[in-house]
Amino acid sequence: MLRDLPLFARLSERQRAKVARHLRAVEVARGEHLVDEGQFSYEFFVIIEGAAAVVSANKHLTDLGPGDFLGEIGLVRGSDRTASVIATTQVKALVMSADDFRGMKRSLPTVAREIDAAIVRRLERDRLFGLERE
Repeated sequence: MLRDLPLFARLSERQRAKVARHLRAVEVARGEHLVDEGQFSYEFFVIIEGAAAVVSANKHLTDLGPGDFLGEIGLVRGSDRTASVIATTQVKALVMSADDFRGMKRSLPTVAREIDAAIVRRLERDRLFGLERE
């Protein structure tokens, strides 16, 4: 399953198997929050199926779908959530705890570089559209 997700597509089968040990599957019903703005970041999510809306200060920022991930900025920065993410359909996602995320980054530096590069791209995109995150 990880092979089909852009974040993990460039990894070897062995690396994906190591990452998979750190993940657990969850289902979130339509209308439920995956994360809430201002709350402490303790999980990283990758959406497998479904869609979710990203909202900050009651302003719709963007939509997420299969292959998109969230929660990485707060985990990397050790900060609170910069936005809420609300399921707009039934969502199936993979979740990694903060401890597992840090352990995975230490044991799999290739994945860490991919996530860091994705964070930079996301922050640059947000700046471009005036959606800067603290």
